[in-house]
Formats: sequence, structure tokens, C-alpha cells
Amino acid sequence: MKIETKIARFTKPLYLESGRILEPWQIIYETYGELNEDKSNVILITHALSGSHHAAGKYEGDRKPGWWDSLIGKGKAIDTEKYFVISTNVIGSCFGSTGPMSPIYPGSDERYRLKFPVITIKDMVKAQKILLDSLGIKKLKAVIGGSMGGMQALRLAVDYPGFAENIIPIATTYQTKPYVIAINKSMIETIRADSEFKNGNYKPGTELKGLAAARMIGYLNYISPSTFEKKFGREYVKTDGMFELFGRFQVESYLEYNGANFPKWFDALSYIYLLKAISLFDISRGFNSLDEAFSQIKDKLFLISFSGDTLFFPQEMRDIKKYMDKVGGKCQYFEIDSDYGHDSFLVEVDKFDYLISEILKGDLDARF
Repeated sequence: MKIETKIARFTKPLYLESGRILEPWQIIYETYGELNEDKSNVILITHALSGSHHAAGKYEGDRKPGWWDSLIGKGKAIDTEKYFVISTNVIGSCFGSTGPMSPIYPGSDERYRLKFPVITIKDMVKAQKILLDSLGIKKLKAVIGGSMGGMQALRLAVDYPGFAENIIPIATTYQTKPYVIAINKSMIETIRADSEFKNGNYKPGTELKGLAAARMIGYLNYISPSTFEKKFGREYVKTDGMFELFGRFQVESYLEYNGANFPKWFDALSYIYLLKAISLFDISRGFNSLDEAFSQIKDKLFLISFSGDTLFFPQEMRDIKKYMDKVGGKCQYFEIDSDYGHDSFLVEVDKFDYLISEILKGDLDARF
């Protein structure tokens, strides 16, 4: 599989939903496969909160492949022998696109930090559209993303009707609910309470314990209670004493391990900014109603949810289907039987990859 990583730099201002601008700005992106002559085989992949542009394949020296490698590649559901796949890193993230730890001006030692503007899902999608325009791509075969990536897919469908033939949001919502906003707030305040955070003025590369703790909070909602039960039960760490105050259950050890690793590769400020973007997400903002927002969608919308998702509950995607039916849109809904939890879209690809394949081939179009 041919993999290329590129950075697109833009000098024209990116006008944000907040009224502020980014100038200059850049997006890092990765491509897989070959673009056909008429540029009709392009699939855009949009990532979740802690994802990146590295969705598939391996870089030299990598132990693990990209985060959706089981879905993207030769002979896989998103077949790179057929499709030209573009995976972008959203603005605000920390893997090469403009974000809070970027220099304010090229070559400057001063970083944005908390001076970085609040960004939204709409801003992320606008930046992606500008990138695609610069590449001469006038139409997408599909846009596919899970969680925050699903928000981007849905936003693109509303803001740029007719641009993507197939819209495939997975494990997402149309409007972030108070429960998730509260979770995000808890994670943000955990980071801010870390004395090493220093109001955003920590040294780049600092492995903040507050970020580690915030990630542990996140895991409570990415994995379902039943999965915690199956994986760990009430097993205790064999080397810890049962009556040591900080002796650990296996589930606690798991959270500690994953929490401690997270600050090694993700930035605290980016985490805060992206959590804010998720909390702000509301597909109807800028419209008079949800009906009006969903009536903008002219493309084929395929919704995929998981029965055991305890972050973005299946009912939220069923509601999207109801709105689409109400406004006469083309929409199909699929609920995957799974008790793993929200992260099913990452770890149980084998349960839905056939759907992606059928959608891309047009096998499900007759159902409209």
C-alpha cells in the first residue's frame, strides 16, 4: 500500500465560527492508494478525539499500525487498490496541524497556548474542505469517521451538500448531550488542577499527571461496564497487598497504565481544545431548527451505532434517522450488536467492515 504524508500550508486566513481567524495555518495529512484520472475515487477519513492522520499502515520502526488499519488497505473494506484515501489531522490537534502548541508565526518561539482560539467541528471541516479544494478534489466517494470523526462527517454533509456521495458517521451524535459535556468538563478541570499545567505554560513535552488522570476518566466511558466486568472482574494485582491503601485491583492497574502512557504522545492543551469542540457540537447551530439542518443533507447518509455504546447512545443516531425520514432525506441506520462500549468502532471493525464495503460498492442503494 502506497503511503504518503504531507503538510499543506495556507497563508489565506481561516475564518472560524467564533469570529476569530487563523493565519497562517496548516494541515498534516496522509494518503493511501492512487488517485484515479478523474479524481472520483477519493475517500476522506476523519478521526476521533485522540486520533491522528496516521490511520493505516506502518511507518518505519513502528510497532503498531495506524488506528484504523484493520479497515483500510489492500483487499480490506476500504480497499486501497480501488480508492484513494485521505486522512487528515484536525486543526487543534498535536500531530502537525495548527494547534495550541504551534508557533504564533512561522519561526517564532512564542506558542499560541491559551491564546489559541476556540475551534469547533465546523471549523475542522471547513479546513478539510479548503485542503480538498487545493488538491483539486471536487467530489468525495465517501467521508467516514467515528465518534468526533462522525461529527465531522455529519457536519460535512450539512455544510457542503452534494460534495460526498456517501456519508458514514459511526458511533456519534448530532448534538452533544449534557452527560458528555459533564464528562468533558471533568477531564478539562483535572488537567487544569495539575500544578505542572501552569495555566497552559508548561514546557512542551511535559508528561502531565493531570492529563493521565483525565484519560482514565475518559476510559470509563469508552469501555462499557460489562466489558470491564469481563476483562477484569474483581481480580487484584498479585504483587499488591489486599489491605495496602494504594493496593490495586487489576482494573485500576489497567487505568494507571493507559493513563500514564497517554501524556507521552498527546498534548494537554490539544486535549482541552478538542474536548471543548466536542462539547460545543450541535448540528443545528446556525439553523432555525434541527429539521432545517437535516434538510440540507442531499447525499446518502449511512448511520452505524453500537448497542453497548455508553457515550453516544444508539438512540441518538436513531433520532438522526427520524429527522432524516421527516425531511425526506436518504438515510439508512444500522445498529451493531456489541457490548464492548464506545470504542467498538476501533476494536470491533470485523463487526461492521462488511457494511462499509457494501456501501462503497453501492449494494445498499436499492434500499432507498
